[in-house]
Amino acid sequence: MEVARVSESQVEDVTTDAQADEDRPSRLDRLEHEGDVAADFLEDLLDIADLDGDIDMDVDGNRAVVSVVGGQLQQLVGRDGEVLEALQELTRLAVYRETGERSRLMLDVAGYRAERREALTRAAEEAVASAKEAGAPVRLDPMTPFERKVVHDAVAAAGLVSESEGEEPNRRVVVLPTS
Repeated sequence: MEVARVSESQVEDVTTDAQADEDRPSRLDRLEHEGDVAADFLEDLLDIADLDGDIDMDVDGNRAVVSVVGGQLQQLVGRDGEVLEALQELTRLAVYRETGERSRLMLDVAGYRAERREALTRAAEEAVASAKEAGAPVRLDPMTPFERKVVHDAVAAAGLVSESEGEEPNRRVVVLPTS
C-alpha cells in the first residue's frame, strides 16, 4: 500500500483555489449585477430621451431580465420590435463594458416581448396542428432569434421537432411532422 505525500505548497495551492472560489460572486449575484448595470444605463437613456418609465429587474434561468414599463414607450419598441432589438444590444454592450463579460440579458419594453411570446406560442400551436394533419413540414415567416426560441420551445412542448433554416434576417422555423 502506497501513501501519497502532500507538500505544504500543494496544500497552500488548494487553499488558495478554494478561497478564490469563495471570493467569486455566485451566478445569481453576477446576473443581478448585470440587471443593475442595465437598469442604470436605461435610466440614463430614459432621462436623455425625456421619457417616463419604471424599470423592473429579475433573473430568469441563465439571464437577467430587465423590463421598462409605464409611460408612452412605443417608440422604444419600434416597428416589429426593431428598436427594442437594437436597444437590447446597446444595453448588452453597456453591461459588457462594465463587467467585461458577454451578457445574455433580455430586455422588454411596454410588455412587447410578453405579448409577442403569447402570439408566437399560438402560431407554433397552429403550425404543430398543420404539420400533424398534413404530415408535411410547416415553414413559418422569418423571425428574430428570440422569436425562434419561443417557437422551438412551444413545438417541443407539443411533442414535435423543429429546426431553423435560412440566413439572417430571413431565418425561419420549420416544424417537422412526426415520422
